[in-house]
Amino acid sequence: MSGSLMQRALGADWQRLPSALQAHYRNGDTVETGHLDIHFPPAMQPLLWLLGRIGALVHRRGRAVETRVEKQRIGQHQHWRRTLRYADGQVIRFDSVWEPTPDGHVIEFVNPLLGLEMAPFVVGEELHCRGVRFVARFGRMQLTIPQWLGPGSTSIVERAIDERRFAMDFRMTHPWFGELFRYAGIFEADAG
Repeated sequence: MSGSLMQRALGADWQRLPSALQAHYRNGDTVETGHLDIHFPPAMQPLLWLLGRIGALVHRRGRAVETRVEKQRIGQHQHWRRTLRYADGQVIRFDSVWEPTPDGHVIEFVNPLLGLEMAPFVVGEELHCRGVRFVARFGRMQLTIPQWLGPGSTSIVERAIDERRFAMDFRMTHPWFGELFRYAGIFEADAG
């Protein structure tokens, strides 16, 4: 089980990533700090509040929200703990667990039942993750939920800014309603 979860998913393409992105996904414990801009249409507020109650996404907009991301590898899983601190003092947590799939994808579970399977790939020196499907897990049984039945298709693009900093951009887009959620920011990768 050598290499990080993302390194194993990317295979030889891992070497094409700049050092900031390799540090972001390195094996072991990491702590990253940065700021996020969080945008969504006002009509999404009730749905995002509900999704937030089950551990998915963030239900409050914001600009330059101070964000700390702690990652820890336990076995084949990588635990992500995101802490967002708004200027008025409100703190929102968004935790998830990433796990590998046999076909080189990763699934990000936002709670023990619901997850998003993503296909990572490298374009130039950028890391892209395309949402493949939503999954619902009940014990050993895992059901597929097509993205069109959910809130939309997902994509993540990450690019290095320098040796330690990287920019990330997560978007959820519905084929009929357009962009329903986005958070983007700049982070500094650092060892925990």
